[in-house]
Amino acid sequence: MRLSASVSFPASRCKARWFILSRSASVFQSEILASATSKSPTSKVNEYKENQNIDFVSPRPVHTTVLGKTAKVCLVPFSLSNYKSDQLKCPKSLLDKNSNNEVLCKKSKKTEVKKNCRRILTPKMEATSSKAESTLQKSSLDVHTESNKQGHKSTSDTVLLSVDMESTQDGDSDEDTTPGLDDFSGLSPYERKRLKNISENANFFASLQLSESAARLREMIKKRQPPESKRKKPKKRENEIGCRRSMRLLKVDPSGVSLPTTPTQPTILVADENPLLPPGPLEMTPENQDDNSELFKGFLQTWAEVSKTSSKNAEKGLSSIKSYKASLSGMVISEDTVNKVTKGPIFAIAIHPSETRTLLAAGAKSGQVGLWDLSHQPKEDGIYVFQPHSQPVSCLYFSPANPAHILSLSYDGTLRCGDFSRAVFDEVYRDERSSFSSFDFLAEDASSLVVGHWDGSLSLVDRRTPGTSYEKLISSSLRKIRTVHVHPVHRQYFITAGLRDVHIYDARRLTPKGNQPLISLTEHTKSLASAYFSPLTGNRVVTTCADCKLRIFDSSCISSQIPLLTTIRHNTITGRWLTRFRAVWDPKQEDCVIVGSMAHPRRVEIFHETGKQVHSFLGGECLVSVCSINAMHPTRYILAGGNSSGRIHVFMN
Repeated sequence: MRLSASVSFPASRCKARWFILSRSASVFQSEILASATSKSPTSKVNEYKENQNIDFVSPRPVHTTVLGKTAKVCLVPFSLSNYKSDQLKCPKSLLDKNSNNEVLCKKSKKTEVKKNCRRILTPKMEATSSKAESTLQKSSLDVHTESNKQGHKSTSDTVLLSVDMESTQDGDSDEDTTPGLDDFSGLSPYERKRLKNISENANFFASLQLSESAARLREMIKKRQPPESKRKKPKKRENEIGCRRSMRLLKVDPSGVSLPTTPTQPTILVADENPLLPPGPLEMTPENQDDNSELFKGFLQTWAEVSKTSSKNAEKGLSSIKSYKASLSGMVISEDTVNKVTKGPIFAIAIHPSETRTLLAAGAKSGQVGLWDLSHQPKEDGIYVFQPHSQPVSCLYFSPANPAHILSLSYDGTLRCGDFSRAVFDEVYRDERSSFSSFDFLAEDASSLVVGHWDGSLSLVDRRTPGTSYEKLISSSLRKIRTVHVHPVHRQYFITAGLRDVHIYDARRLTPKGNQPLISLTEHTKSLASAYFSPLTGNRVVTTCADCKLRIFDSSCISSQIPLLTTIRHNTITGRWLTRFRAVWDPKQEDCVIVGSMAHPRRVEIFHETGKQVHSFLGGECLVSVCSINAMHPTRYILAGGNSSGRIHVFMN
């Protein structure tokens, strides 16, 4: 196949002539390669007959499909080393038409093409390129001899322009030199070039051998890690002056003579921290007053007279909420009704049921029991503190049969009864192997009691039998018992508050092992602090839980289930240093509960069983602390609240 073109362009159209001839040469080269290297169906690419006048040559090859197949054109770089110098020599006529700058530009482009072709030629393409060179040499010689007929000038221009066109078409040369081009014949030139760049980058990074270098570096680092060396202690000099030390700690006399060693008994000191008091009755000896004084004798006589004159209060019906609120609003606090009674936090408070005198009792964490007569002036002389226990007093009640008796229960495993008429603390129940948490009277005459233990067991105690032991020791279904309370009407039932459950038991059906409760209240999600029946009818149960909720249940019918009536949102998080809140019923108004508060200013709150707030006791400067434990007088409007420093705050008419 031959390519002949008579070119006669003026000098002003030099650029167009160069472009057309270069495209003709590239087309010619592609046809030769297609015919020499592939046996694909024939295709015609801008074929023109000889001696045909051409006014315009298309810059893009026109692909024609024969038998439904597309011809693949592969452009391979070729070497110009086999050409003779005189064959590529430009005639003088061409130099005359063009300036010297154009000739120099063509020579530089020619040398650059040769260098680029040799640099990008890979070993896999050497075989293909050698064949292509021989084919191109033959075709170029044919073109050269054929073009001599029309003039040496046009032939030289064609060859040079074809070479220059290859150097300018970087995309074509790069794409066509990619090995395995037949597999990507359907890709665009940009995608071919991108694949070529990816392969070259991969080969480049593989040649760097980064993974092997990293492995060698890791081995070098591991080998160079120095062994752990122990720090050598500096040797002390013999004449060096040491630091000063106490001669008392060195047990040396100031004169330099060593003191005799004194025997130490650490075990005895540890045992003396909370020594158990001796069994049996203990005399009432006040720790803050002189026991031989006339004041203490008058104090004991006052309590004895109160026990004789006091009588059982008749049960009264519920007053209306309006009148109840009016009575509560008349209760005030003053400096005379605030005083420190015990040492340490108060865990229990009891108010004497007397109608004539105001007498209070408080049980402290230190094991003390403090008594305060508010009718006595000055108020400091009306306070007497006793030590009947060695550990915290968690429960405290005046006897319903004899108001001159006060019963106190402690963690130390003792239950004592203080008799003011005899000025003695009698021992009712003692168990040194266990720790008591709460108790209540099973009988109205206070002859029998039920005692709760911290380990979850229960004890039935009868005061009429001699000795200080229990009648029955019962294992409950709770792991821990915090409070115990007896039903005010049906006294065979009692309620216990455990860790998260509240159980109601029947005292007539208790056995030493395997006791199941009649009713279980499992609505609580966190630790419980207390659970109490309402004081007059027992138709309600109030519980205090650490999930900041007070719950009121309907216990009017003791059956398998007790419905939940009301949930009151209340902050019960007292922290580590404050005594936990315990919501209790008002003995006069059994549909209202009393509970301490963490709100500011400090206060004591009363809620109705429907969840509505009835009243808040605000004390101003007289009440600046949290009253965790509270109690209300059974018949009079007197409220006593104890805080965690042993102080009692009293609101009264």
